[in-house]
Amino acid sequence: MFNRILAIMSKELRQLARDRMTFGLIVMIPLIQLMLFGYAINTDARQLPAGVVDMAQSSASRSLIQATEASQVVQFTRRYSNLPEAEAAITRGEVKAVLYLPPDIDRRVQLLQAASRQRDAREQPGLEPAAQWLVDGSDTMVASSLRALRNMPIQAFMDQDFVQPVPNLEVVLYFNPEQRTVVNIVPGLLGIILTMTMVLFTSAAIVREREQGNIEFLITTPVHPLELMLGKILPYVFVGFVQIAIILGAGHAIFGVPVRGGLDALAVAALLFICASLTLGLVISTIAKTQLQAMQMTVFVLLPSILLSGFLFPYEAMPRPAQWIAEVLPATHFMRMSRGIILRDAEVVSLQYDAIALIVLTVLGLMLASSRFSKRLN
Repeated sequence: MFNRILAIMSKELRQLARDRMTFGLIVMIPLIQLMLFGYAINTDARQLPAGVVDMAQSSASRSLIQATEASQVVQFTRRYSNLPEAEAAITRGEVKAVLYLPPDIDRRVQLLQAASRQRDAREQPGLEPAAQWLVDGSDTMVASSLRALRNMPIQAFMDQDFVQPVPNLEVVLYFNPEQRTVVNIVPGLLGIILTMTMVLFTSAAIVREREQGNIEFLITTPVHPLELMLGKILPYVFVGFVQIAIILGAGHAIFGVPVRGGLDALAVAALLFICASLTLGLVISTIAKTQLQAMQMTVFVLLPSILLSGFLFPYEAMPRPAQWIAEVLPATHFMRMSRGIILRDAEVVSLQYDAIALIVLTVLGLMLASSRFSKRLN
């Protein structure tokens, strides 16, 4: 019995060694997970893109800006002249937060300095904060990092004689003031679930035809490779929209997730993402030799889509190389579009970078899949 078991084990190991694709995935999947979790994944958000509205243009306002940047939590990349302009930038996703410095910031700082020397400083009525943070609250992890700046001590840039801590900076959370995690998760689930199903469905499309012996019939037909690729993906577009309706409907009915944007804008974003995901699956289908390999390669794409797209961890907290990899994934662009439309009522025009990226990925995927599909048995 032992010899027979040993013979079967030897056969399986040799067969595995001959299957280069499976052997490569066995080695690469743990290595990639290790690199992603150890290097790219960072829950401590740093250098978040932020804007500033400096209505005072005084030494106090400039000192506060410098002290805030020194914390390394935010990096001021934009300057705006008024609050409506800053709020529009937050809606577009251009910045994660805006620091508003009022014209009378010097007077407010002086009052805070005086109040800090009194024991009942927190109970004094009419005590105004020195400045105000306008924060995109749709990403709860990013909002938590920015909320920590509310207690940044005024003495860090004005007076070293503070006695009592006082609320120096006010934080206003947009789009998700209750900081409910489900509000941020449900729009992100659209991208993850669609990536899983769309890529999985089409990754086995050509392989299944080959394994079932139908590839010979396709070869003898006058169908062009590009026509075959389009015919393979179009039926699943409808499936993708059905899944979107289920996720959004259940999320709104069960968890009370708001849908602030227009459904037409969301439909355009979803169509672009579904096409990009389906063509990615077709590329995998032209590379894989068996359906098992196609499923393994789907997992190979799904893991980075979950970890690098901003679904679980802030995109801005990742190192630059990880962000470059994330930009190649369709889920990253749809994640920004879906959250912008559903939570911030953003228009597709304001998210045109991600829309164009999805179109480019779709075209490149179709061209690559069509070029790799040869109407020959060998």
